[in-house]
Amino acid sequence: MIFENTETLAFVLLLAVLLDGIFADPPCLYRIIPHPIALLGRGIGWFEGQLNRDSHTSSVKFLLGMGASLALIVLVFLFGWLLMDLLDFPGGWIVEALMVSTLLAGRGLYDQVAACADALKTGSAAGREALVSLVGRDPRFLDESGIAKAAIESLGENFSDAVVAPLFWGILLGIPGLLAYKAINTLDSMLGYVSSRYFWFGKFAARLDDVANFIPARLSALLVCLAAMTMTKTSWRGALSAVVRDAHRHTSWNAGYPEAAFAGAMHIAIAGPRRSTGGEHHAAWMGKGRTNLTTADIRISLRLYLRAWILAGGMLGFLAL
Repeated sequence: MIFENTETLAFVLLLAVLLDGIFADPPCLYRIIPHPIALLGRGIGWFEGQLNRDSHTSSVKFLLGMGASLALIVLVFLFGWLLMDLLDFPGGWIVEALMVSTLLAGRGLYDQVAACADALKTGSAAGREALVSLVGRDPRFLDESGIAKAAIESLGENFSDAVVAPLFWGILLGIPGLLAYKAINTLDSMLGYVSSRYFWFGKFAARLDDVANFIPARLSALLVCLAAMTMTKTSWRGALSAVVRDAHRHTSWNAGYPEAAFAGAMHIAIAGPRRSTGGEHHAAWMGKGRTNLTTADIRISLRLYLRAWILAGGMLGFLAL
């Protein structure tokens, strides 16, 4: 059983979303057993350590990285196929939903951004520490507005990666497809760095992640636009305008779409030029509103995110019915 019917799949995914929203990733459980993504990360680390040698030419590194990535994705897909066959019994859908809930990070993302807002509100340096686990950016160069901007950017980008994309691939290719997407996304997060070590070995994984997120990123922007209709302090027209005007100017194929939607809906501007240890980095602004952001803006973005998340679940419920 690779592909269940759409109604069953939608119901399983909806239940997984609810379980993720209620329980997230219970630390007590993962003190006993490793998290599935942690196991996947170990496998990627082993492949990288064995194959990514400094003595290889750039072409060899690229081919080895591509081969390792494809092998891992196929193995994960086949594991999902086998698992679905093993769970093809009455009540097996409950186990499916529990398993899938561990691969979603909707609640975890909300909690991380909320923790960043809480820390900023106290006026302590903890806001910067909370940001370290959220974005790959040196918080020493960020004031309160910079931290708020980075948190909202991360909320937008990860809404696509952590919520919409897994559900999209789950509906399209079943649970094996969702597992394969998580493998692609984890490969990119571990190997997709623009650095001398990973540039060639991780290049295929990075481009494949761009392709896998192409449609989900745009669906995420649409969900944010729809969610903006349900709030008094946000504008769906502003969200749509920002997506059309700014999203394609982002350095990423995909991240600009949900980021621009959040920015336009909230009448703010995010992304743009930034400082780091490497100097000044020039990037296009997403949105054309205020650039001086506060903790209150993070709170508004969280409410907008929550409503977009609920809309995604509502669409699954519609398919299930």
